[in-house]
Order: sequence, then C-alpha cells, then structure tokens
Amino acid sequence: MGIQMVGKNRAISFISIYSILLSALFVSGVSIAQSADSQPVFQKSVSNLRNQRYCEVLVGKREWLKLEVRVFNTQGLNLCPESQWKILDKESITKTFDASFVLLNGPRYWTMDEIQAAGSTINDVKESFGGIEMNLRATVRLSLLKQFMGSKKYTPNEINRTTNFIYRAGSAVYELTSPGGDVYVMQSYSQIVNPSLNMKDLPVLSEQLKLPAGWTYRSRVLDQDLSLIANGVAYVLQDNLSNSYQRR
Repeated sequence: MGIQMVGKNRAISFISIYSILLSALFVSGVSIAQSADSQPVFQKSVSNLRNQRYCEVLVGKREWLKLEVRVFNTQGLNLCPESQWKILDKESITKTFDASFVLLNGPRYWTMDEIQAAGSTINDVKESFGGIEMNLRATVRLSLLKQFMGSKKYTPNEINRTTNFIYRAGSAVYELTSPGGDVYVMQSYSQIVNPSLNMKDLPVLSEQLKLPAGWTYRSRVLDQDLSLIANGVAYVLQDNLSNSYQRR
C-alpha cells in the first residue's frame, strides 16, 4: 500500500503538500486564544490517543496559482476500518468533489497520549467516503508554486498550528536526532510504506530506517511527562517510512 494521488494535476508532489498539512486535525479552522503573556490557552483536548488508528482523505482544488485542500479525518468517529479503507475509489471521490486531486493518507497511528489545541473548530461538516465517516478538520489554502519545489525526507517543515502534544510518564517515546543536535519526537507512525509496521516495531525501528549521515534514532521510557508545545509554528519532518516527528 503506498501513498496514492489521483486527479487532473498529477505533477503536484504529495510530499510537498502533505508536509504542510501534517496533523491537520488541529492545524486549521481554529481561532487562537492566548493569555496576557502570549502563551496559548488550550481549549480543546483529546486523550487516550496512543496507538489509536486514523485515516485522512485530502481533497485538493486548484485555481490558477492557488491550491485549496480540504482535510477529512476519522478521528473521533471511527478507527478507519481496513476492509473499507483499502477499497476506497479515489476516482469516484475526485469526480464527486470536482477535485484536482485526492490524496489518501493512512492508516496512521498516534504515538502521543493527548493533544491539546487552542481555539475551537468553526465547522461541523461531515462526509462519508466509501462508508467511512469523516469530519472536515481543516481547509488550507496554499501557493501552488511552493508545491512544485518539493520536499525531502528528514527535512523539517514549518507547520502553522498551536498545539500541545503530551507524552505521559512511563510511556515510550521515539526520537530522531539530527547532526546538529535537534531532537524530533514521533507524533504518528504510518502503515503507508510498510503496511505491517506496528507499535512493537518502534523500539528497533532503526533497522528499517534509512538514516542520513549523522542522524540517530532511539527509543526511551519517560520518567516524567513530556509536553511539545507549538505556539503558532511547529517544525515537523517525516522519515523514509512516512512516520511523522515534531521538533522538541
């Protein structure tokens, strides 16, 4: 099973688009609340996320040099049943939405325990894709020119969001460290490249990773809670298996 894109403009790179839309569940459609000292006031929280499965359908519409992408997500509705997910008809979705392209992102699994976000979603749009219910979690408008520049694995991208990813004491975290010492903590693992990847593989994932020179991977158990707060901007990258990480 691979990342799949269908539509009128096949030259658009999935990686360059999706790097901007990572964790779209809490990326867009929020009005950010902040305290007097400019620290975010988190108003939305979802817990018990660790190893919870989810999938996304990204519907893109191109208009001249602009790109609008609507991100539909199963979070909170269902666990993205495999029997339905694997037979989704992308051509049908593309025609139904008169889309320029459709991306299927998943299955993915959260590796944190809780997500907090600033603001509240401003829509209650729900769609069914092959019988899988999904909510519209984000509508993101991008410059099309940037998408043709592409993006590389192990390269951080700036993601506009205000979130707190919480990893509880006693839980394992999975980290990439760059040659410069920046540490990136896994936020979700993916079965897009390796359909059999599961949580038990993560402690020894370095056996499957193609790490660039100077990069290291490790697993460790937390002795205290870890919070990764993104106050407006998060720095996120993907490894060669499409697992996603946020910089500490």
